[in-house]
Amino acid sequence: MDKKTFDHTDARILSPDAYEPRSFSDPDEALAAISELYARNTAFLTDAFRGLSEGVPPATRYRAYYPQVSLYTTSYGHVDSRLSYGHVTQPGHYTTSITRPELFAPYLKDQIGLLLKNHGVPIVVSESDTPIPLHFAFGEGAYVEASFAENFAVPLRDLFDTPDLTNTDDEIANGAYEPGPGEPSPLAPFTAQRIDYSLARLSHYTATNADHFQNFVLFTNYQFYVDEFCAFARRLMAEGGGGYEAFVEPGNLMTPAGSDEPTEGVAGVRLPQMPAYHLKKKSHGGITMVNIGVGPSNAKTITDHIAVLRPHAWLMLGHCAGLRNSQTLGDYVLAHAYVREDHVLDDDLPVWVPIPALAEIQVALQESVAEVTGLEGYDLKRIMRTGTVATIDNRNWELRDQRGPVKRLSQSRAIALDMESATIAANGFRFRVPYGTLLCVSDKPLHGELKLPGMATAFYRTQVSQHLEIGIRAMEKLAAMPPERLHSRKLRSFYETAFQ
Repeated sequence: MDKKTFDHTDARILSPDAYEPRSFSDPDEALAAISELYARNTAFLTDAFRGLSEGVPPATRYRAYYPQVSLYTTSYGHVDSRLSYGHVTQPGHYTTSITRPELFAPYLKDQIGLLLKNHGVPIVVSESDTPIPLHFAFGEGAYVEASFAENFAVPLRDLFDTPDLTNTDDEIANGAYEPGPGEPSPLAPFTAQRIDYSLARLSHYTATNADHFQNFVLFTNYQFYVDEFCAFARRLMAEGGGGYEAFVEPGNLMTPAGSDEPTEGVAGVRLPQMPAYHLKKKSHGGITMVNIGVGPSNAKTITDHIAVLRPHAWLMLGHCAGLRNSQTLGDYVLAHAYVREDHVLDDDLPVWVPIPALAEIQVALQESVAEVTGLEGYDLKRIMRTGTVATIDNRNWELRDQRGPVKRLSQSRAIALDMESATIAANGFRFRVPYGTLLCVSDKPLHGELKLPGMATAFYRTQVSQHLEIGIRAMEKLAAMPPERLHSRKLRSFYETAFQ
């Protein structure tokens, strides 16, 4: 269902032998066929490139295609209405291109299995009409362009397909994609090229490979949280893991359970723009923490890319300005609504779209605050307030004429203000990734308590550890839930893709 089609039989193009479509009623067999086809086609491209680099004269253009999965159904058969994914809403032809089946194996097996179960018809594995760009055939960390330029005068794109932005947009996820007459409908929210693009970006921004990312993601806007997370993770590894298998840091430095130092990977000269840290469990069931830095642009950028991994939840843990006089430094804010003045998503998700609170996330966070602080019921209100969080794109908003911003904040009933939370929540809504926010009040600018160095240092020393413990506990609660409970129907529109 990708937008550009190519002629598989063009005599001027050298491709692997045509792949005959095959039908499957078993998800394991279907996944094996997808993996075999993907491995064959990527090997064709990489082998051709290596041959050229070793002096084999270019004879033609080289092209290979992504695998695709298709579903054909003529039934309006009723499925379990409690499910938010795993089925199509009406008869028709549905398809999606597939990349990196070894990375997405559990996800693909689950999605294909649900389709087979819910519709009772086989799925078809074939070649798509979307070429695999050479860069993506090599995977993450390959410097194809540079190595080619050293040996050839002919442009790379004269011999191989390169990344094509016409196949890397978010029209499906945004609900804007409309198939042309006779074209299939999308089966998944992202095309293969869109996924490959994000996998490459993830490696660049976080300095860790995509296969290290876990299904439960914590975002923070302060290095203090990362330092605490690393100390916690290293201690766990040294003590045997506590149920986690390994801890991975930028440079793919991996410390396995039972060890007190990395056994593989290479530390970089400097940290990347948004470093990621991974407490790994089997089947990606652990926790990833990313330091996104300050601002909505970073928040959008990283969630745009992590979304293709289809995580089960992401949460924002960070600091905020408390807007109420009744709040105290160190109090928690559990967001149940957002004022979106970040503007980075205005073209993808209009500001009039409400971003609802998700019950499972809210309950997990509130229970975790209660358990870690030892406060319950009405007493919990002494240190935590549930309400609206405003997110803005101007870090120095305090220097503006106060009448405008303060009036809007008051009318919205906002209790806290930051620069990332609404962006992360809105992108979670847009990409159907369950989201939540638990912030900690670090200053009260409307009440004369500005964030000054001495005060900030004391605050960080006493509060970050507890806040992080709450976030980790909430994630472990969510990880204990079945995925179908987490992926709420609140996040699904009228016409949804079957793949989660």
